[in-house]
Amino acid sequence: MLAIRKKFSGFSWAAIIERLSSPTNLPSVDQSGLRFRQNFLRLVICTLVVGTSCTKRPEPKPQSLPITVEANRQTLSGPVVAVADGDTITLLDSSNTQHRIRLEGIDAPESHQAFGSRSKQNLSDLIYGKEVTVISYKTDQYGRLVGKILSGGRDINLEQVRDGMAWHYKEYEREQTPTDRELYAKAEDEARAARRGLWADPDPIEPSRFRREQREERSSRRRN
Repeated sequence: MLAIRKKFSGFSWAAIIERLSSPTNLPSVDQSGLRFRQNFLRLVICTLVVGTSCTKRPEPKPQSLPITVEANRQTLSGPVVAVADGDTITLLDSSNTQHRIRLEGIDAPESHQAFGSRSKQNLSDLIYGKEVTVISYKTDQYGRLVGKILSGGRDINLEQVRDGMAWHYKEYEREQTPTDRELYAKAEDEARAARRGLWADPDPIEPSRFRREQREERSSRRRN
């Protein structure tokens, strides 16, 4: 049977059947030996099928892509010299260069939105004028470093959510570690249940929705 598999290697199934059906490829038989011919043909085809399946190479397993997040990591330390709102600060590094930092994983009310001033004040109370460390992995479309603020062993981004001064920014939660994602979501749930900060409002508007509505309103005014 090995010789048969080698003989028909590289032929399509249609070609194999055609060649096997030819009298020159089968033992000479008369009309009464038709059943023998059919059985022989079935045996040869089964042998070819089994041989093909046994010799088929396994498909290579897909390789996971290398993790490159650490290559983009940037760490800065210095005093906070400005607080723009509840999720944006300015840090002064050791070379007297200022860096605008957007707090990762949270979204605070806009300055002209309800609780916007209180969110900004809460962040100022936490870190304004203090030495902090920023761990960042990306820069946003406005040129700000997006990162986690650490001060006195505390995650300041998380503190803003715990105090009810910011939402957990679920639109970008995949950029967080699984641990941070869980901590921030839990902190928001607890603040909401306790009606702390912005959750005292019966129907608080998420900043992303507020910004979208503001853009639509400005666009509508321009058209009119």
